[in-house]
Amino acid sequence: MARAAGVSIATVSNVLNRRNVPLAEETIRKVEEAVQSLGYRRNEMAASLSRKKTYELGLVLPHFGGYFADFAHVMQNLVHQCGYHLSVYSSSGQPELEKRHMEMLLQRRVDGLFCHGLAMNPESTRKFVGEGTPMVLFNAWNWPENVALGAVNLDFAGGAEKAVRHLVDRGCKHLFYISREGARTTNEQRLIGFQRGVKALGSGQGYVHRIIPTRSMSEDEIFDSIEDVVKQGEMLGILAFDDGNAFQLISLLQARGYHIPGQIKVVGINNQSVAMHNWPSITSLDIDLDNQVSHAVFMLLQHLEEGAALRNISLDRFETVKPAGSPAHEIHIPMRLIPRMSTE
Repeated sequence: MARAAGVSIATVSNVLNRRNVPLAEETIRKVEEAVQSLGYRRNEMAASLSRKKTYELGLVLPHFGGYFADFAHVMQNLVHQCGYHLSVYSSSGQPELEKRHMEMLLQRRVDGLFCHGLAMNPESTRKFVGEGTPMVLFNAWNWPENVALGAVNLDFAGGAEKAVRHLVDRGCKHLFYISREGARTTNEQRLIGFQRGVKALGSGQGYVHRIIPTRSMSEDEIFDSIEDVVKQGEMLGILAFDDGNAFQLISLLQARGYHIPGQIKVVGINNQSVAMHNWPSITSLDIDLDNQVSHAVFMLLQHLEEGAALRNISLDRFETVKPAGSPAHEIHIPMRLIPRMSTE
């Protein structure tokens, strides 16, 4: 193949292995044309055994919808720029499927793994790391330090606190948080921020707050609570678990004759498409995916001593926060509040 392309064997190896070494575009084109004309398909398994590296990384998600799909898309692009392939799996909340994914990742000898905090349990991940594979968690709060290299978490607590302040600044005297208990730790982080935001208002200021557990309350009970506030003639501010919940809530409120934002102001989380294109558009907390993904990939490749690949990742333009009391191995990615019609 080197003879057909008119280059050295080392150059062919550099092109095929996507190594981060300076190569002219013409050289790359010659090698790729030689590969195509000769019908060459390299034995990836043999290559990985000889170099003791697969240049493959794994990503395990709870499911493939919404934020998770966007996260995988951004990570795939960055990992590719760094010379790696990304294999993506979803546990879908099924222990047996989670176990099969773990076995497959071990068989494929991935060089490292990214895992969402709700995708696998700590014991499963501990076993995986015990096999010698480094792992970086994301949106996994207060996990044992010996399970992973670290965790890159969205600052949902800080974002929820900003949302409370925003609602109060717009005249809301009553504050509700619409909970999603099934989301466990991500819901807990939102709840921490909501309660912290209310506490910061100070006692004796006349603010009333309530947490609405959607699993244990019927729709009628939720609206009875809302009606009690509206009858008093005071502005109600609602923080919903995410934009989907905010959209559903606003639709139901409008169907019952409530005015948004005249009587009730609503904030969502995640800044998804529905927040921008709903009527009224929904004030939301934006996720900086580039920031979160870049820090996660940098953390793993730094451990793998991929100095050349790290040049593809610039962290200088990104901001992180360090909440008081958070473990040293956790990085927190701030969230930006985007005001829209649902609160303006």
